[in-house]
Amino acid sequence: MKRLLSLSWKSFTRSSYFQMNLAIRILIILGFIYFGGIALFFGVTSFYIIKKALDVEDPLMIVNSFLIYWFLADLLIRFFLQQLPVLNIKPFLILPFKRSKIIRYLLSRTGVSFFNIFPLLFFVPFSIVLLVEGYAILGTLTWFLSMFCLIFMNNFINFLINKTNGYFYGILAITGTFALLEIYEIFKITNIADVFFSSFYDQPYFVIVPMALLFISYKLVYNYVRKHFYVDGAIAKKEEKISKRDFNWLDRFGKMGFFLKNDLKLITRNVRPRQVVLMSFLFLFYGLIFYTQDIYRDMQGFIAFASIFVTGGFLLSFGQYVPAWDSEYYKLMMSQNISYKKYLESKWSLMTTACFLSFILSAPYIYFGWEIFSMIAAGASFNIGLNSFITLYGGALNRQPMKLNEKAKAFSNTQAFSPTQLIITIPKLIGPIILFYIPYKFFNYEAGIITLAASGVIGLLLKNQFLNFIEKTYQKGKYKTIAAFDEKQ
Repeated sequence: MKRLLSLSWKSFTRSSYFQMNLAIRILIILGFIYFGGIALFFGVTSFYIIKKALDVEDPLMIVNSFLIYWFLADLLIRFFLQQLPVLNIKPFLILPFKRSKIIRYLLSRTGVSFFNIFPLLFFVPFSIVLLVEGYAILGTLTWFLSMFCLIFMNNFINFLINKTNGYFYGILAITGTFALLEIYEIFKITNIADVFFSSFYDQPYFVIVPMALLFISYKLVYNYVRKHFYVDGAIAKKEEKISKRDFNWLDRFGKMGFFLKNDLKLITRNVRPRQVVLMSFLFLFYGLIFYTQDIYRDMQGFIAFASIFVTGGFLLSFGQYVPAWDSEYYKLMMSQNISYKKYLESKWSLMTTACFLSFILSAPYIYFGWEIFSMIAAGASFNIGLNSFITLYGGALNRQPMKLNEKAKAFSNTQAFSPTQLIITIPKLIGPIILFYIPYKFFNYEAGIITLAASGVIGLLLKNQFLNFIEKTYQKGKYKTIAAFDEKQ
């Protein structure tokens, strides 16, 4: 284990992406400190908050009633956000390392995760408060041990549901069903949950149940990994029916049509682009967070901010990874007799078309009034006329490669992430707020809308100048980009 830890540390510190990975981990640590502090605060105070707010004698009973939702929500959050550790096994297969030790090391790394430590920062102080308030020592200890086992059981279940989407959709359906039955008072799952979780305190010997569940989940994951712990299994060809899509109707666009066909094939044939397309579709519902709340409707700057996301989901999520999408064959592409400007124009056309389609699909927002819909229209104009060019320019500074068929978290994957993206994101998000808010503050709402929409129109009129400038930037860093994409992480 010590040797494996040493090798992992050397792999991290000697990587050519060490600075980027270090920056990401610093941000993660800062986020952990922030959310960890919140968990500690509620761990200490929730007992007294529940007792005073609900006027109950036993707050533990209330906590037990809703723990089922805690653990189901924990699973869903883990599925979207928890990045499982990976290990390049090929070098170890020819060395005198026992497979069992490598697998145990890999699984032990999943334990040292924010998603396991964060719940403990709540349950540890909460259990201490229970002891201070006179709860039985044995019952409190067995209750905490049960929570500990269930937290790590979720950790290993998450490993399994990441391999089969059926588990994820099943858990999502169960959670939604329980929530609806609870809301409409058809079936009180919280009553059963209260009995189940209370038994860990009332009958301490029941602690054997979560301990057994933890052991079973661990063995299931261990057996799964051991079964697939062979190189030939990873490289074996998978036979499947392929739906051929040629997109020949794009030939009418000439050379640009060639690139557009390439992008559409990339999206339809690879895992990561499909994830991003799905995520960009979800951005259409972003406005519901702001438009349905009176507090935000009185803060017009937030309305402008939300409107950018409603129509710019694909632009922001797909566009930020240009040209990383082509990193696996970028060297071959750059060796061809192609026009760099046509390449960039095809990316621009794809992003702006997606913005226009998103605007059409956002038509139901008329329900919230023409003021809201006019803001969405102005946001779409800004996205098409300015945000698209800012995003393309940011791609020239992003030289992190991407594996197209790597199944990763759409919301947490840091592959192809660059600190440069954080800087480029500032004008994309803050720009429209400033363009709208200044004329809105000095004149009126309509002036803000017109200014925001006009900025996009001006951007379209300067399309050729913007593309020429961006092309020169890409050309200047062309060989650095090729070298970076050719380097293995």
